[in-house]
Amino acid sequence: MSLIVQKFGGTSVAGPDRIKHVAKRIVATRRAGHQVVVVVSAPGDMTDELIGMARQIADPVPARELDVLLSTGEQVSIALLAMAILAEGAEAISLTGAQAQIKTEHVHTRARIVAVNRSRIDRELAAGRIVIVAGFQGITDDEEITTLGRGGSDTTAVALASALGADLCQIYTDVEGVFSADPRLVPEARRLQEISYDELLEMASSGALVVQTRAAEMAMQHRVRLEVRSSFVDREGTVVTDSAFERQKLVTGVTHDTNVAKITVTGVGDRPGTAHTLFRAVAGRQVNVNLIIQSVPRTERADISFTVAKADMLAAVEAARSVAAAIGAEEILADDQVAMVSIVGAGMISNPGVAARMFGALAAQKINIQLIATSEIKVSCVIPAGDVTAAVRALHKEFVLDRT
Repeated sequence: MSLIVQKFGGTSVAGPDRIKHVAKRIVATRRAGHQVVVVVSAPGDMTDELIGMARQIADPVPARELDVLLSTGEQVSIALLAMAILAEGAEAISLTGAQAQIKTEHVHTRARIVAVNRSRIDRELAAGRIVIVAGFQGITDDEEITTLGRGGSDTTAVALASALGADLCQIYTDVEGVFSADPRLVPEARRLQEISYDELLEMASSGALVVQTRAAEMAMQHRVRLEVRSSFVDREGTVVTDSAFERQKLVTGVTHDTNVAKITVTGVGDRPGTAHTLFRAVAGRQVNVNLIIQSVPRTERADISFTVAKADMLAAVEAARSVAAAIGAEEILADDQVAMVSIVGAGMISNPGVAARMFGALAAQKINIQLIATSEIKVSCVIPAGDVTAAVRALHKEFVLDRT
């Protein structure tokens, strides 16, 4: 009997009718002869509503208590979904992250999973039950509740699939898979039949919201067989494989990220240890840095620019200010009116000139590039936030991504 892990996002369980629909789909999988472990997010916008409520009570909100509060959203989903499955005549049990023994590091609001003790889940599966686990949350060794950050339910699902040796991990969402661009910006965007783990990780890390970045990273590390598909229509989705058909194309997809802020530290001393001092301070505030550029030194001084999530901008600025004297910084500038557009594709590895075509397409739209970063299969540009739609459409057209 194969084991399938299914994850359903907040829109999939937003209200009784959708919960009942999800329950029928899960029960159908069980009756097809599979063991099933289900991971669910909080219903609809409940997480945002809880955050808003907390901010009306306290400012700043204590991180520990925020985690205790936010973890209740998923508990609503797992209990209601278990009820719906029981009503369908199947056996089910709901488990919180703590009950499922999902162990995390001791960091509030963005903890990482460090281990999964599968014994409780194994017992419930052996009893013939569908196991429904609260996503987005875990527990530390000293029994503190933690949450995993935005999109953390994806990470929960992949972690469970890896720990349980699942045959398949299905991520059910409100779109029909991974697309060549955001269909809301590019109506002709095409659903990708399959992509590689590397491409999924690069797309997730550069703004594609279908799968959370940590989940994509974990799936790649542990080679979890992954499928992204729609909760609302019963059609094939996108399969993640070691080698994808899309490798035949130069570029697989265009992504964009508007949750970006740019920090520039000017006039820092061009000497060993400067970057270490700066980014150690940033890391000390639990801020994740995406892109880093250092200018060519002038008169023994250089500028360092880097990008962070908008919510982390103030913390990043404070970190830079705390070491400004030590690194000899002249100014610390912050700009949250920027965005990042990226092209991703394994076909770039052996084909020169892809970046030049990207820059040309942006130039034709009179879009100024502020920062550039590259990897083997990705080129990213930081641009003015107001130019995102034009940039994504231009790049999608340049690389003819509407065709197979």
